[in-house]
Amino acid sequence: MYLAQHASGLLAAEEKNPNPLLPDAAEMIVGIFAFLVVLFFLGKVLIPRIQKALEERTDAIEGGIKRAEEAQAEAQRTLEQYQTQLAEARQEAARIREEAREQGAQIIAELRDQAQAEAQRLVDQAHTQIDADRQLAFTQLRTEIGELAIELAGRIVGESLEDEARRRGTVDRFLDELEDRARAGA
Repeated sequence: MYLAQHASGLLAAEEKNPNPLLPDAAEMIVGIFAFLVVLFFLGKVLIPRIQKALEERTDAIEGGIKRAEEAQAEAQRTLEQYQTQLAEARQEAARIREEAREQGAQIIAELRDQAQAEAQRLVDQAHTQIDADRQLAFTQLRTEIGELAIELAGRIVGESLEDEARRRGTVDRFLDELEDRARAGA
């Protein structure tokens, strides 16, 4: 019996719908309408939002890449500037060292010249002092020799040579004769 009922239900369904693969017309209209509503919703609301999100993501990725490239270029420029400044600082340090060496050599030369000038001044001063001392010694010696010569001449002659003018004249004459003999012998 069950089979009979089932078979009769199938026959009734076949009469309503001759092709089992084709849906009912009302279903088809509702389905097409629902599809168009979904398609419209996707086309007007969802797809632009998805495209906008994709564009923003693309911009963010491309912007990130661009910013990374810019940062890398900036880092490269900074590195080049640093290397340039470092090279300039090294050159400046070398120049300063060279100037210091030159100034040191100049200072040493100036000190050497000053020391030589001071030494020459001391030598000249010593020569002057020696000449003055020799002149003083010569004057004192001449006076003492004159006095001894007068005393000796007074003993030999037997008269007193106390008179100052005579004594000086005699001493000067005697010393002049000694100097003349010394020059003639030299």
